[in-house]
Amino acid sequence: MCNGKGNEEGFTGLEAAIVLIAFIVVASVFSYVVLGAGFFTTQKAQETVYRGIEQSTTNVQLVGNVYGLASNSTEGIDQIRLTIGLVPGTQSVNLEKMNIVISTPTVGPRTLAWTNATSSTKDTNFIALKNGVGTSQSAMTSGDQVEIQMNITAVPHDTKINIEIRPGVGATYPFSKTTPSIITANNLIY
Repeated sequence: MCNGKGNEEGFTGLEAAIVLIAFIVVASVFSYVVLGAGFFTTQKAQETVYRGIEQSTTNVQLVGNVYGLASNSTEGIDQIRLTIGLVPGTQSVNLEKMNIVISTPTVGPRTLAWTNATSSTKDTNFIALKNGVGTSQSAMTSGDQVEIQMNITAVPHDTKINIEIRPGVGATYPFSKTTPSIITANNLIY
């Protein structure tokens, strides 16, 4: 069986086995890379969905009534007090990153930011008191109710007030209230 070129009949099966094993190893590495990339992409997509849900839902809700105080009842309401709480299932809210926007038909939007002072500055900031007493809170956790107090430019009787609570994370919580026909020192804004 010698044809002058050498005897290679015994190596054909061995070469085929080596090629087959090499093919399996390459395919395994390739599939591992593809699966790893797929798992990474799926994880990033899941994070994006959760972030989108977090951004599209509001974290705060209005609890109870909105009150207006007037230091001079002929000029109108110059302080607003309202209580907010967290929507069930919400972790916590950083009040330092929250803004409140107030507007009326005659006065354009004014953005108020959180302050840790003992009282708010007119049309500039607001304070957040846990259960209506103490010092201004910088965060709100599950189960907390925080009273927001803000001093504003006097709003006369029968005037619609638009308020938007903009937490640092989550959707804006807008609502409108109207001052009463007769303004006294303490008023329920309906």
